[in-house]
Amino acid sequence: MAHRLTEAGLRVCLLERGKAYAPGDFPRSPRAFRRAFWDPSEGGYGMYNVWSFPNFGALVSSGLGGGSLIYANVMIRKDADTFVDEPGVETWPVTREDLEPHYDTVERMLNVQSFPLEHPDFAIPRTRAFMAAGRRLGWEPYLPNLAVTFANEGEDPRVGAPIAEAEPNLHGLPRRTCRLIGECDIGCNEGAKNSLDFNYLSAAKRGGAEIRTLAEVRTFAPHDGGWRVDYVRHDAERAGRKTLTRGLPLQTITADRLILSAGTFGTTFLMHKNLPGVSPMLGRRFSGNGDLLTMALDATVVKDGRRRPLLIDASRGPSIAAAVRFPDGPDGRGFYLEDVGYPGFADWVIEATDSPGIVWRARRVVWRLVLGLLGRDRDTDIGGEIAAVLGAAHRSSSLMPLGGMGRDAPDGDLVMADNKLTSTWRIDRSAPYFKRVRSEMEKLAGELGARFMDNPIWHFGRRVITVHPLGGCPMGRDRSTGVVDPWGRVFGQRGLYIADGSVMPGPVGPNPSLTIAALADRFASHILDSQGDANWPG
Repeated sequence: MAHRLTEAGLRVCLLERGKAYAPGDFPRSPRAFRRAFWDPSEGGYGMYNVWSFPNFGALVSSGLGGGSLIYANVMIRKDADTFVDEPGVETWPVTREDLEPHYDTVERMLNVQSFPLEHPDFAIPRTRAFMAAGRRLGWEPYLPNLAVTFANEGEDPRVGAPIAEAEPNLHGLPRRTCRLIGECDIGCNEGAKNSLDFNYLSAAKRGGAEIRTLAEVRTFAPHDGGWRVDYVRHDAERAGRKTLTRGLPLQTITADRLILSAGTFGTTFLMHKNLPGVSPMLGRRFSGNGDLLTMALDATVVKDGRRRPLLIDASRGPSIAAAVRFPDGPDGRGFYLEDVGYPGFADWVIEATDSPGIVWRARRVVWRLVLGLLGRDRDTDIGGEIAAVLGAAHRSSSLMPLGGMGRDAPDGDLVMADNKLTSTWRIDRSAPYFKRVRSEMEKLAGELGARFMDNPIWHFGRRVITVHPLGGCPMGRDRSTGVVDPWGRVFGQRGLYIADGSVMPGPVGPNPSLTIAALADRFASHILDSQGDANWPG
């Protein structure tokens, strides 16, 4: 939105509650991660915003670039046959055909590229094992588009090569192509991720958009034919210190048009707080996009008649590189399975779970040190013994996390209680969906010669965690079926738009970021149309 409207010559101000993150700014040490969470009242100004609801948890982002700072970069278009019309359940007032040109535009802007698995420098074992196992099961795994730079235009893929940019990004810093270090979901310090600060927001800033970070919106209301917005300014220098944020002074800005893009939770909260009677659908149609994370442990392969550990090396590569689509069937709604990676330092944590084995293997080092102190060991080289303490590291090297997402039932409500956002969502109606996803994940784990393990929180009443919350301000054809119309216009509130995941009337299915961006591009086109503000829906 900021880019398209600035490009057209409109005066644009963007208010972002979080900080800007340049390459090198993302936390890596335990001390830095302590301050990587968003909770200003507790001195937290970081990028992770963690929500805990009665029956599920959620992780979203706070920062300039929004969710793109920590997403897994996957750019998959919503399947045409899932733009369904099921009154009272899930009704999409737009079609795949409506979004096609906008998908094209977004993909060009984000410079999407598929993972170059066939290139020798990028032949990571995790994705090769995932795809090979999937094919043996009769599936059709593929390499989806990713918002990651693996190669400059016209060049072969290279690991860690300088990225050629036609114009400087808003951080004014150089970037490098993907180094395969699995850090996409904790922020890419190489700048290889094509997060929105490197493209849309950089272009918007060059075009004259005013970007104010650490500016958190508190209230908004109609004002003199337009909109008045009150917000507070946070001080990141107070990181680690508690702040009475309710006492921060309000600042005000006015605009002809107001576009809310605070995400499913942020936008729905602001709408509940400021326009609670706008539509009976406010807070409705919430879903977690069917997110489910499980693990295949101790993968093995038969070699020379013996079962041996299978090298997965999940910390090498982007966070996700491959996917399999499972269409709707008689046993449930469709979904996607994807290979999942993680940062390299997590391997040390995983190996630490094998502490009894480490202690047993360390006995030789301790014995050598004792003999040395007693003067009974003349061999001063104990490197081999120290290396042996680590063992074969099979626990970390043969683990593959599995990610699932798809079309769960959008039957949750986001409601206000004691001036806080909460949710009524329960897994019940989506239980057949999750059962099917888990079943296919178990098959894949079996094909990898691995043990299947649920995410531990699953055992607490089948609790899930989503990184793709959707709905709350769903699109509809009128006020009785939605909060916004198919162009993002809020019913009965001239000049007020919503352009984020909250407008989804149901799950996207695959990773939703591309569809959210395509809808925003569609809404921007309508604003710029001479008829964009005419015939505002009641």
